[in-house]
Amino acid sequence: MGIRFVLLVNKQGQTRLAQYYEYLTLDERRALEGEIVRKCLARTEHQCSFVEHRNYKVVYRRYASLFFLVGVDNDENELAILEFIHLLVETMDRHFGNVCELDIMFHLEKAHFMLEEMVMNGCIVETNKQNILTPIQLMDKTS
Repeated sequence: MGIRFVLLVNKQGQTRLAQYYEYLTLDERRALEGEIVRKCLARTEHQCSFVEHRNYKVVYRRYASLFFLVGVDNDENELAILEFIHLLVETMDRHFGNVCELDIMFHLEKAHFMLEEMVMNGCIVETNKQNILTPIQLMDKTS
């Protein structure tokens, strides 16, 4: 499958966006998020951005006050996922203009929509920023 989940978390460990591509109950999600967030936030910037947790490989990157965490299968390429995280940030930057935590909080549906345009059923299906943003821009024009 590839990508199992995508989390956007602030420096305090509060989840701002969560998208899962496999079924987990709410209690399982809450426990998983708590464990992974504690593990990733405790690491220094000099440590690598890959962590193994349970049956996942977690690839994360910090941009300003947000941590982007992506849980993938163990056989997934970590550098490709780091590139995906960077693409997601660049896409959000292009739309919001230097994306920050407040942009995610106040425009959560747009952030989810961007992610849904990029990833389908755990597989990356779109990497062109313009193709990702065009439907959102069309929605903005009509509203």
